[in-house]
Amino acid sequence: MRHARVVYNGSIHHAVEEGGRVKLNDGRLLDETDVAWLPPVAPRTVFTLGLNYEDHAKELSFSTPKEPLVFLKGPNTFTGHRCRTFRPSDVTFMHYECELAVVIGGTAKNVKKEDACDLVAGYTIANDYVMRDYIENYYRPNLRAKNRDACTPLGPWIVDAEDIRDPMNLTLRTYVNGKITQEGTTADMILGIPELIEYLSSFMTLNSGDLILTGTPKGSVDTKVGDEVVTEIEGIGKLVNTIAGEETLVREKRVNMT
Repeated sequence: MRHARVVYNGSIHHAVEEGGRVKLNDGRLLDETDVAWLPPVAPRTVFTLGLNYEDHAKELSFSTPKEPLVFLKGPNTFTGHRCRTFRPSDVTFMHYECELAVVIGGTAKNVKKEDACDLVAGYTIANDYVMRDYIENYYRPNLRAKNRDACTPLGPWIVDAEDIRDPMNLTLRTYVNGKITQEGTTADMILGIPELIEYLSSFMTLNSGDLILTGTPKGSVDTKVGDEVVTEIEGIGKLVNTIAGEETLVREKRVNMT
């Protein structure tokens, strides 16, 4: 089953997909464009993997890390399907990253990789934009590179884990203005989902609602204001996002404060 959180008539609703439409928890059926999309889960701790695909590391002229390169993302970074991400005016290279996001469904520590899949509630899509100008080096991403407001669209749906036969064999694609610019497969992850859960849970407790963003394959292309970016993962769906100028974000914040 596919689950979402949406806003309709000023209220937040939990919804499921039915026949390609959005079914609210009160039974109403709506078109995708009738609702405003929220991230399908309110994230708790969010772990983001850097350079978890060797071809992406080579693309950026970085060596493959000797152990998982993990950093955290704040709740301010997430936005929903069909929402906007804002390109800073001083950035010269801002690219998308299509990533399989793992939704943790329980509380556990010291999970063995053989048991890791039992902890997964489902999967969704993340588009983890990077302000490449601010990457200091491959093992310490600068906060300005990865923690901008609304820089990580998430969704549209969480697909239940039992509905994804093999999460380690899914095709990922990105389209910019309808043109395919990135294509890869989760089979090429350096560390797969079971290994990542084992690693993270070895030194901290994982909780329901935590997310693991598992990295992206090669295909980094600069995005401009006005671009429509679609990140797609086989069996999960398509996440649509548009790029707006930073002045739009500043203007909206001023309006909200008055």
